[in-house]
Amino acid sequence: MEMKLKSTFSLRNSYLSYFLMYNFYYLSWALFSALISVYLLDKGYRASDVSLVVSASFFTSLVAQPIIGLLSNHFKVKTINMVLFTLAAVGGVFFILADNLITIAICYSFVLMLINGTNPEMEKIATASPYQYGKIRIWGTIGYALGSQLAGLIYDYVSPSAIFVVFVITMCLTVVGTYLTDPKEEVAEKQEKVSTLTLFTNKKYLYFLVIYGLFTGITNVSNTYIAAMFQADGLTTSLVSTILSVAVLCELPIVFFSDKFMDKVSNKKLMLVACIMVALQVFCYGIDIFLPIKIIITFIVKHPFGMLFIMINLKVVNTLVDPSQQITALAFCATVKNLSSIVFSNIAGHLIDMSGYAYTYMVCFVVMLVVIFLVVSFKIPSGNDKKLFE
Repeated sequence: MEMKLKSTFSLRNSYLSYFLMYNFYYLSWALFSALISVYLLDKGYRASDVSLVVSASFFTSLVAQPIIGLLSNHFKVKTINMVLFTLAAVGGVFFILADNLITIAICYSFVLMLINGTNPEMEKIATASPYQYGKIRIWGTIGYALGSQLAGLIYDYVSPSAIFVVFVITMCLTVVGTYLTDPKEEVAEKQEKVSTLTLFTNKKYLYFLVIYGLFTGITNVSNTYIAAMFQADGLTTSLVSTILSVAVLCELPIVFFSDKFMDKVSNKKLMLVACIMVALQVFCYGIDIFLPIKIIITFIVKHPFGMLFIMINLKVVNTLVDPSQQITALAFCATVKNLSSIVFSNIAGHLIDMSGYAYTYMVCFVVMLVVIFLVVSFKIPSGNDKKLFE
């Protein structure tokens, strides 16, 4: 008994504990969501039905995120996350048993609401660990890649529903890892109360919200339907999952070398690069280019430039918003992202039903041209003096 206690104690706040928490959190996320479009389409539902399910999850996340944040301000973040991860595992069990579109939408939304809602707190815990943030964040990327790959293998060689059985198991491992962590108490520290209304007088910040909403709306369409698009091109589900998992790993250099360029390249140039690359991605999908080129462009753009825009968001908010309001400003960005994803997901689902993937992605390309024009017209400081990524 004494040996067991010593073993548990040695794991407390160890690197292994953070590995378990971060790796299996993102692995679970990928398992549950990466192939949702393929799963539902194979069950006989339409692309518009997929949009309904995905949009419902964004709506519940939109509603729940402020509540989860409020709870985290009053209780230990670690405790709140453990409870929510446990509930997500329970939601996974109900998702397996769901047998119609409504119950599928409810269960999927419940689980994604909890996973999306805990994501900001997961980032806080990672920064409050005794290890460098990058050394923790890397397991999120690797975990998501492994989850995408594992989902495809289970889908093809076991059964589609078995994916969600494994999700329940990996979510339980996330709970174990979270229990073993012991992040600094500053994680649960209350933020200074500020008036959110003053943000609406910050014209440059509001201008950025428009850019951010359009950009994330288009990237969400790509993330939701890319697996189904590749399957429609004749690829097997396991091969699609391999492509998506490799695409996730392609963001590793962006994370590792962020200190080499994020504080040296201006906000505007960073946004232009990200927007042009995403426009190129959806254009290639839109003209239904040669399949190997589609796969290559997916590797180059999908996750690396999505990750780049996550960091751009942090830098732009840090540049345009007073430090006392930056948490609130980032929360508004998350709200705009959810709202935009709901709108774009529904439009894309109906366009796919009516005209197919190529036409839908050409519409996305036109939207990205609008975004590029907005970025070119954006008068924003470089933000390089902030040294946020050093």
